[in-house]
Amino acid sequence: MSFIKKLFLPITIPMKFIQEHFKAMIFLLILFLIFAPTSEDDLRSNNLQSISLVGPIMEVSEVLTQIEDARKNNRIKGVLLVVNSPGGAVAPSVEVAYAIKRLREKKPVVAYAQGVMASGSYYASIWANKIIANPGAMVGSIGVVMQGANLSELMSKIGIATQSVQAGKYKKVGTPDRKWKDFEVNELNKVIYGTYDMFTKDVADARNLDFKKRDIYANAHIFTASQAKEVGLVDDIGVIYNAKEKLVKLSGVSSPIWNKEDKFDKLMKKLSASTAVTLHTYFPSLILK
Repeated sequence: MSFIKKLFLPITIPMKFIQEHFKAMIFLLILFLIFAPTSEDDLRSNNLQSISLVGPIMEVSEVLTQIEDARKNNRIKGVLLVVNSPGGAVAPSVEVAYAIKRLREKKPVVAYAQGVMASGSYYASIWANKIIANPGAMVGSIGVVMQGANLSELMSKIGIATQSVQAGKYKKVGTPDRKWKDFEVNELNKVIYGTYDMFTKDVADARNLDFKKRDIYANAHIFTASQAKEVGLVDDIGVIYNAKEKLVKLSGVSSPIWNKEDKFDKLMKKLSASTAVTLHTYFPSLILK
């Protein structure tokens, strides 16, 4: 009997292993099917990079990392910035704009307005070699706003009152527990118009526009793609196919291979954008809009 057992050991041992680790093996098989290369191109390094700027611009560390990695990677010959964003906070929008400016010094960049390229997201795109807008895109809204709720009546109804100790006349500027005073509004206007001057000056410099005529292309005007082209905010009108073809031409790549964005990363970006919108609804700050 023991002889027969030994005889079948090569079969029984693998079967026992499969029975004990069946779930783990199925899990590994699923992972392999998800991440296994589907074509020969997947086995080769990409030479063109697509980077997405989607949703409100609040947290841009991942986008900045992608831009910097593309700048340093000698295999990458060109970058497509795909934009669908209503804008966002000033500082992160400026960070992306100047990261694109540094990137352009080493390799061509095409910015594509997929749906909305407005305010901060337009700022982020201005230093691209070319800006191409989808025929149905909305472009522009070059302006700055700071807004916040006046919650004083609601607080009064539910019996809540604030108290604070501060030093400095303007320390409570922008607080939502009362109507803003005239001198506070004037203080905020100083910041708003200073930021607007910076925004429009950069747009004029990047796009070779006349700063003195900024009311034509700025002043928070919202343009269709064709209108944006007329005032000089975009170079061409087309779909993403055209934007990619333009980058291929500028980069001089004969056999373009594009990167593929991870689906999980894409989902996390959407969740982050939704969270940012919720937070910004209740906490006012300076917005490019």
